[in-house]
Amino acid sequence: MMNEFLSMKTSVIFTTYNAPVWLQKVLWGFFAQTHRDFEIVIADDGSRDDTRQLIDNIRGMSPMPIRHVWQADEGFQKSRILNKAIAATRGDYLIFTDGDCIPREDFVAEHLRHAEEACYLSGGYFKLPLDISKAITQEDIASRRVFSPEWLGEVGMSLGIIKSLKLTVRGRVGDWLNYLPVKASWNGHNSSCHKKWAIAVNGFDEKMQYGGQDAEFGRRLRHLGVKAKRIRYSTICVHLDHGHGYVTPEMKANSARIRANTIKHRLTWAAVGLDQYLHPDGTLRAETEEKKA
Repeated sequence: MMNEFLSMKTSVIFTTYNAPVWLQKVLWGFFAQTHRDFEIVIADDGSRDDTRQLIDNIRGMSPMPIRHVWQADEGFQKSRILNKAIAATRGDYLIFTDGDCIPREDFVAEHLRHAEEACYLSGGYFKLPLDISKAITQEDIASRRVFSPEWLGEVGMSLGIIKSLKLTVRGRVGDWLNYLPVKASWNGHNSSCHKKWAIAVNGFDEKMQYGGQDAEFGRRLRHLGVKAKRIRYSTICVHLDHGHGYVTPEMKANSARIRANTIKHRLTWAAVGLDQYLHPDGTLRAETEEKKA
């Protein structure tokens, strides 16, 4: 029987920051999806104009609408731009990934196949080294060979059985492997939930920068009663390598304190969050606007 959620209005959200080459590869991955009835919302944390130019140029080849939500560069403010992107979505179901993660062609379809009313989904990823990340072409993505262990071996990456399984299993085999006892936290690279749950916990905590802001969001969802469901062997994306020069010890320490407080007090609401960008009826406030050309 077809999952009723396959017909939902769906929004895919991912962040980017001054990485147009990586962004283009990710967009190619979404252009190759088997299920195409969704919008793409790019949450741009202050990129330069070359990112806007790429998005404007690539819209013409996109099978689905692309929205570009931008904010000025004030350092690493992923939680803030994610909240603005959530506020701007038109979908009832939200799929989250990152601007450095190329989705397998069934990525969106599998999220919708596994969607449940009171669950969030926690998917997996496969990390690539920098040289292969740079070498990937549009044809590698369109032909799906970027998810082939044989092809990755040919270009110099050694894979074991477990890593190969993450890339290749599908259907019932993947569904069975999802039951392996692995923690199902909210993963920024591959997770999804109904939009109403993101609103109910007030989105991401903007007091947090780098360091566990995704997991803290998932923790508040669980405190609210939204269960975590593992789909790491059903949905997969390949993670392109990059540095983290923007991370500071102070960021990580602050985020750790907030996350510990959320756990200790079983918090469900972000004190500084999504409600800044939405009216009480859930409609978008005027000050949260899509980036214009």
